[in-house]
Amino acid sequence: MSTGINNKIVIIGMGCTKFGERWDASGEDLIVEAFRECLADAGIEKKDIQTAYLGTHYDEMNLGKSAIPMAVILKLPFIPVTRTENFCATATEAFRGACYAVASGAYDIALALGVEKLKDTGFSGLPNAGTYGIMDFAIGANWTAPGQFAQLATAYSAKYGLPMHKIKQALAHISAKSHKNGAMNPRAHLRQVVTEEQIIAAPMIAYPLGLFDCCGVSDGAAAAIVTTPEIAKSIKRNKDFVMVKSLQIACTSGEESLYTNWDGAHIETATRASLKAYEEAGVKNPRKEISLIEIHDCFSITEFVSYEDLHMSERGKAYYDVMDGFYDLDGELPCQVDGGLKCFGHPIGASGLRMIYALYEQILERVPKERRVKNAHLGLAHNLGGLPNYSVASIAIIGRD
Repeated sequence: MSTGINNKIVIIGMGCTKFGERWDASGEDLIVEAFRECLADAGIEKKDIQTAYLGTHYDEMNLGKSAIPMAVILKLPFIPVTRTENFCATATEAFRGACYAVASGAYDIALALGVEKLKDTGFSGLPNAGTYGIMDFAIGANWTAPGQFAQLATAYSAKYGLPMHKIKQALAHISAKSHKNGAMNPRAHLRQVVTEEQIIAAPMIAYPLGLFDCCGVSDGAAAAIVTTPEIAKSIKRNKDFVMVKSLQIACTSGEESLYTNWDGAHIETATRASLKAYEEAGVKNPRKEISLIEIHDCFSITEFVSYEDLHMSERGKAYYDVMDGFYDLDGELPCQVDGGLKCFGHPIGASGLRMIYALYEQILERVPKERRVKNAHLGLAHNLGGLPNYSVASIAIIGRD
């Protein structure tokens, strides 16, 4: 019988680059930058790493189709190195691979690293690399990511009777909250406070999403080293490490696109993955038990509906929690404590591990007091790849023992 990953794996080290327009660095440079911090944090030597996983999405424009570039640039000692890719959950898949490699007993210590170099592609948004397979041909030039996600707002308004001006008000609060948090984070790409009035008045991208409702494109990398609790205790006698409580992935079956029972106001994969994650982690009431969350806020509306998909807010009630400050840094359940995708941008292959890094440094109380979550003991990171009706969702829950 399967028993899950809960408390079988420990994160002993993490590293994260500064995200942004990193014209000064190649993808290989970013790998080195994240790895150096991660290795020093873990307190081990490179020769102790027995296997590694590299997450990168756009193989045509970055490091290529294999994991060999990471093995070469880090001079890893002829160990197995595997490349992972799963849309925006790519880095979380690398992390999941490393965790399960150790949990299986095949290896003692594993490395997961995610990296993406998007600014050098010359695109203002994400380049089209056949990401959605047949969907590219079916929809063609008529679809955009903002356009697809914006429809969550209109469907939500229709289902729950929430006027669009109130949805826009909530989305403005969400974006302003993230910008306020990101302004305090030296690793974030965008570090300027933006008011709700500025957000509402910004140029429209895809109604009701304006400029500040959309995350940017950036370069970045993040890494983690994992092992067993027994080995971790021998390496870090001060117990300066974090346990993995749950890792869950849910991929669409296609029914959201092919049938009429999807309401268009939520994301089914996130709903399913989060329920499995809570069961695996032993979480009965996520609204009360989770200390902080990192949501895949590619757009502010994605964060808004994800509050309900993750069972933090009741269906149809997210607006009231947002406006009450429930998800603010000083609220009951802080969200995007580092600024989120909104301020870090979204180098696809790196975002999942960057989110876990944000939880990790909060749980270990390594952030300045002005942006620290009090008594942070259990954190959740949520990735969403693809479109609302054609997606993969990943959930990672980590915390103190």
